[in-house]
This record gives sequence, C-alpha cells and structure tokens, in this order.
Amino acid sequence: MLTRNACFALSFLLSLGSACAPAKADGARLSLGQPSRAAHADARPTSPNGPPPAPVDASRLAWLEGHWVGSADGVEMEEHWTSAMGGALIGMHKDVKDTRMTSFEFLRIESTPKDGLTYFASPRSAPVTPFVLIELADKRAVFENKAHDFPQRILYWVDQAGALHARIEGTRRGSPQSEEWTWTKK
Repeated sequence: MLTRNACFALSFLLSLGSACAPAKADGARLSLGQPSRAAHADARPTSPNGPPPAPVDASRLAWLEGHWVGSADGVEMEEHWTSAMGGALIGMHKDVKDTRMTSFEFLRIESTPKDGLTYFASPRSAPVTPFVLIELADKRAVFENKAHDFPQRILYWVDQAGALHARIEGTRRGSPQSEEWTWTKK
C-alpha cells in the first residue's frame, strides 16, 4: 500500500508524462499574468497562416525561479519554481489554512513542437491543461487557453519591488472574472 506522500509523488510524475501529449484538437489553452494589455513584440502570431513562431527559450522566464510566499484571508501560500535548466521550469503551489493543506497544484513550463512555450497546470493532480504563451516581456508572461472553462488566461509578473504576482482571468457564467495573488521571495 502506498503512503499518502507516495501517492502525491506518483500522481505528480504521471501528470508530467501526460503533459507531454500533444495539445487537444479543440486548441484549449491556459494563461498567466497581470491584466490584459495590447500584444507585446514577443507575442505569438495569431494568424494560423502566418509564419511559424520563433522559438522562445524557457530561460527567458528565469525570473520565476525561487521559493515565493504570501498570505491572504488566513491562507498561507507557497509557490516554488525550479531553474529553467534543461529547457523547462517545474513548479508547485500549496495553500495552507489553520495548519491544514487546502489546495495544491503541479505546474510546468516547457516548449512544445506545436505551440512553443506552454504552461501546463494540474490542480489537485487533475489532468494537465495547457496554456500557450501569447506575450512575453521583461519579467512578465501571459499564457492563454481560450477553450478552457476558467481561467482562460494566466499572467505572471514581477513588480519593481521584486514581488511576484499571478493573475487568472476569463469568463465564468457569462461574466468576466479574475483572481490575483502576490508573493515575496523567501
């Protein structure tokens, strides 16, 4: 019989393998970052007949690396991101309230042949959902999956004080919704 920790580890490893599968035929995508704004010069082409996108190296997201912590409404949050060594960043997020873990998520950012740099999210070991990079600026990244229920966009950015922000946004029950978190480096 596997222990609870062994089950979490096994679920995480299995999610890594499934995330390498090609994107769904419906083109679902996920995104991260701050509120939407006009496309940046590094944005991926939107036309399906346009030139193939120039590959974006995962090292451009090296600013995510580290152990980030924060709290809001009695919830203590941790987000860890590895280096971009090997062409990918691996992340995990955990929420704790009243000394009990209330939520967790496994994350990965790596390049795929079809979509380029992609953010793979697996909340609570759910099947992986891909969000494709649509905008990249200095210490800011926006990923998108218009076919996903919620969120459709994920944004990450570091502000001038060095805090890491994450924002999810999209439409839920027909109205625009968003959530935002701020963490500092530990």
